[in-house]
Amino acid sequence: MKALTLRRPDDWHVHLRDGAALAAVAPFTAARFARAIVMPNLNPPVATTAAALAYRTRIRAALPAALQFEPLMTLYLTDGTPVEEISRAKAAGGVLGCKLYPAGATTHSDAGVRDVRRLDAVFEHMAETGLVLQVHGEVTDPAVDIFEREARFIDTVLEPLAARHPRLRIVLEHISTRAAVDFVLGARAGVAATVTPQHLLMNRNALFAGGLRPHHYCLPVLKAEQDRAAVLAAVLRGSPRLFLGTDSAPHARAAKETACGCAGIFSAHAGIELYAEVFAAAGALEKLEPFASHYGADFYGLPRNAGTITLVPEPWEVPPEYPFGSAPLVPLRAGECIAWRLEP
Repeated sequence: MKALTLRRPDDWHVHLRDGAALAAVAPFTAARFARAIVMPNLNPPVATTAAALAYRTRIRAALPAALQFEPLMTLYLTDGTPVEEISRAKAAGGVLGCKLYPAGATTHSDAGVRDVRRLDAVFEHMAETGLVLQVHGEVTDPAVDIFEREARFIDTVLEPLAARHPRLRIVLEHISTRAAVDFVLGARAGVAATVTPQHLLMNRNALFAGGLRPHHYCLPVLKAEQDRAAVLAAVLRGSPRLFLGTDSAPHARAAKETACGCAGIFSAHAGIELYAEVFAAAGALEKLEPFASHYGADFYGLPRNAGTITLVPEPWEVPPEYPFGSAPLVPLRAGECIAWRLEP
């Protein structure tokens, strides 16, 4: 295979953290992507426009001046989010959407939404202003099997929400099941989804390969092989409703390798290279650029990027860890090889 030059891609779902952790991981994303939708689940959450703009300033300050990168901000929805905050976000610019975390669904989601109907006025104003609703699509009922939580959320929460607000643009984040594929591809106009590298590359067996693998634990959790295959097949068909979102979510080694480890996979160190592996293995490298560089920008109503990046088919070994503030961070494929390399 020859070198592959792509229009510079965007990451439509990433966690950059804050402080020393932000400074450690943000350059990986900025080296590969021109823009990224930055998740707001800090502690405390980024729930106001003022907080989002201040966070954007910290992200920019954490990056070397040579890296041209635009953080695209989101607001963290709570049961008490006022309609007026949507107006402030739209007027300020730089805030593209609001993130819906069901309370307790994932990392730093305890302040999330317990009843989406309480926010119907907010959703309606988002539709009017053009802000996008980004959704972590899992129910939190402990009676629901963890592998069924995405499908149950779609049936009981997301389908009714999309029907109640037909003008609201919705992105179902990090889809992991055939049920999610069927919903997104069959939904009304204005519904799309992001797809992570881990949900394309691995099924739930990867959680237990040779022992318990905490660095493969994420939410939504990896699913059965038939689900992985369904997500991959949909991406390879080239639907403009499906686009790149790494969901790179760094945690210190000690927070992963513990009795109650955090959910999240750090993939920003190879945030485009891993997708190249997927598409190359399927003999569909020509489909990578639309998935990575066209569909997300088009959905969000932004111009496609003018610059390019080049990937070369040269294997490289991922370090066993990266610095992460005062603690080490274990990346996806630590100590293993990735088949494609980003050309400097």
